[in-house]
Amino acid sequence: MKSGQLSIDDANGRVLAHPLRLPEGTFSKGHVLKDCDLARLKQAELRHVTDARMNTDDVGEDQAAWMLGQSIATEDIKPIVAIVLLAAGMATRMGPNGGHKLLAEFDGMPLVRRSALAASNSHAESVIVVVGHRQDDIRKALSDLQLNIVANRDYASGMASSLVIGFASAEANGADGVLVMLADMPGVTSSDLNRLITAFQDGKGASIVRAVSQGKRGNPVILPRSLNNAVLRLKGDIGARYLIKASGLPVIEVEIGDAAQIDVDTPEAIIAAGGIPAES
Repeated sequence: MKSGQLSIDDANGRVLAHPLRLPEGTFSKGHVLKDCDLARLKQAELRHVTDARMNTDDVGEDQAAWMLGQSIATEDIKPIVAIVLLAAGMATRMGPNGGHKLLAEFDGMPLVRRSALAASNSHAESVIVVVGHRQDDIRKALSDLQLNIVANRDYASGMASSLVIGFASAEANGADGVLVMLADMPGVTSSDLNRLITAFQDGKGASIVRAVSQGKRGNPVILPRSLNNAVLRLKGDIGARYLIKASGLPVIEVEIGDAAQIDVDTPEAIIAAGGIPAES
């Protein structure tokens, strides 16, 4: 198998050798292009694509597309990662007068914005933000950022519903791995996220990647595409920890220091982490 560039006009039935990101979604590598796909690419003013071309003794294009979806066939094609930023929770531990923890001020901005910027400035292909409780305030804090914001109407049922909404989005569904990021972890930086993404790519997209602090398990985590269906079946207040334990997949641990353990669920925790609680 080899790759080469060709005109959009000649790309019907060809297999993409790399992912293509459009404003309304992402074409995954291994995708077999159809007429409707080419129309979307032309609307995005793309004129050429890089396709995976078959040698005479290679398998057919349909099987090649399947193979590309199952493994990374060449060194220059890296697994793509989308970030799902969870920002829908009710912050009940803040108390009746504690304000919303994600609107607490860190480095002169709301915590949710700080977390979203860390995600946006990473090497992730896309960032999906799941909102729910006080979503108007959260959206306002993120209004000028290039993000895909999705609403979880069932946010009160627990974390699982937000994971399902995030993983079901087109961007996450087209990725080889999804990095699950909690918006209330002020210590996590773009550099931390990039270290996790690199570890996932080095593992060819087949392993779970988990942040640790001095060997202690923490967050964020990256779940490979093979776990997508399991995520979509989650219910209640269950997060990724359950899936990691039950999956049987290898786990790559990446040391990112205290950031993997610090979240801010109370006014006291916000102050201890260097933040200023929101008034309402």
